[in-house]
Amino acid sequence: MLFSILWIFIMGFFAGQLARRLTAPPLIGMILMGIILGPQVRNVISQDVLGAADDLRTVAVTIILMKAGLGLDRQKLSQQGTVALRLGFLPAATEAIAIAFASIIIFKFDFPTGLLLGCVIGAESPAVIVPGMLRLKSLGLGVTKGIPDAILTGSALSDVLLLLVFSLLLNFLGDGGVEQITLFGGLTINTLYLLPIQVLMQIGLGVLFGYLVARLLVLLLTKQNWTQNAVQDTLLAASLALFLVIIANVLPYFSGYLATMSLGFFLVELDAPLARRLRGGFDSLWIVAEIFLFVLLGATIQLQVLGNILLPGILILAIGLFIGRMIGWYLSTLGSNWNWHERLFLLPGNSAKATVQAAIGAIPLAQGIAGGEIILAIAALSILLTAPLGAWATTVFAPKLLTRGEVDPTKVTVATHTLLLAAVDTSSLATEVLSKVADLARRSNGEAIVLHVINTANQQAVEQIQEQAKQLLSDIRYKFLAVTGVVPEEIIRIAQTYHVTAIVMGKRGHQPWEEVIIGSVSQAVIESSPIPVILLEKQR
Repeated sequence: MLFSILWIFIMGFFAGQLARRLTAPPLIGMILMGIILGPQVRNVISQDVLGAADDLRTVAVTIILMKAGLGLDRQKLSQQGTVALRLGFLPAATEAIAIAFASIIIFKFDFPTGLLLGCVIGAESPAVIVPGMLRLKSLGLGVTKGIPDAILTGSALSDVLLLLVFSLLLNFLGDGGVEQITLFGGLTINTLYLLPIQVLMQIGLGVLFGYLVARLLVLLLTKQNWTQNAVQDTLLAASLALFLVIIANVLPYFSGYLATMSLGFFLVELDAPLARRLRGGFDSLWIVAEIFLFVLLGATIQLQVLGNILLPGILILAIGLFIGRMIGWYLSTLGSNWNWHERLFLLPGNSAKATVQAAIGAIPLAQGIAGGEIILAIAALSILLTAPLGAWATTVFAPKLLTRGEVDPTKVTVATHTLLLAAVDTSSLATEVLSKVADLARRSNGEAIVLHVINTANQQAVEQIQEQAKQLLSDIRYKFLAVTGVVPEEIIRIAQTYHVTAIVMGKRGHQPWEEVIIGSVSQAVIESSPIPVILLEKQR
């Protein structure tokens, strides 16, 4: 089992990085590696790990949904009005219905079985959509109109609807009829009529439980300080999020996935500094969870079930996507401020299928429902086609179809690289400048440039500074530069050329700098530099 986990992590990591270097989404490489390592090809993953695949996928999806919640923007969602709500119901419903009617013609299904297939295929994959939308938010693409936020919210709501209908249809097809419930006074009603109430209850209770757990986390982590560092904060938050998902499976009265996303959302509203700290922790968890999620997803895809279903399956997927789902997208964005480019982006951004199909695709066959083998085959086909294509197309077409806006760092992690410029001369202040740069670089996991502006040929002084930098920056990646010219101008030029984060220098210079310019070098840099400057005084 440990050897299998090692195979998954190492091979999945390198497969993902190879895909990235080929300008493809990493999940493509991970899914393909999962197919190779799985029972279909090499069969090197133990049955114990494959048996735990559903549970491991649940953990990974919980992590990505927390990331989604921590990245939602309430203001952007409120600006969209009902667009996010409509995206949660209309595209999934119209796709499921279109697939149902197409399967009646192609596979001779009856309508309930066709709709069962539609529910399996129509569900959207948070494991593919959420990372893609969060990446767009970090780049500022579509954020002005809240497009990534609307897609994130809509994908969570759509899965609530389709999974409810899926469970009702399973009972109907398995038992031969709609389940009847007896109310007070002897009144009986079938569960189909209760579907709207069930949907509202799943959403309402999911949001409520997410809010309550968010309040609990704020109480424990901020007000009572039960934890000592960000790692403990993240582990406690992840445990409570997973608890919501597990309880929802045992007591199916609310959506555990929606509760998890709501938990992250309410944390942003209740305690933004805590949410920012947790966002970094869940980013780290996702690095590991992503590998296991997609490698195990590939390992559990049953290639042998495709067989003769390939072409009819592609036709079914195309009808559902290009007819059913497009009608839903049009109705969802009707009356909104989205232009046709932004509406067209829903095709790559809101169509990926993966985790839900892997979780429920085999259930109809296991329960002996007629057509179950076809449902399983098309579910596997939908993963193989839409997950890689959706992830790739989102990356490629988002810059072409969406407008770049201002990134809100309070709602999403913004990837920044810390590069500090240490401007040093031959004075004793050089030691303090280099020590401060080393400290700042360690705190931010950054790098440094050590700059010395030469005004007189003094090779011994340059070597002395190089040796000092080597000692004080021994655990920091740095580059040493020695240039000639006017000191303030060269400092600013190098800083702009290398796009440094900040300039660190002494407040008062030393010979020979004062011989070159009139007045303070540090003052000249502060007045001219568009980059932040940190000044250090000599400790007395």
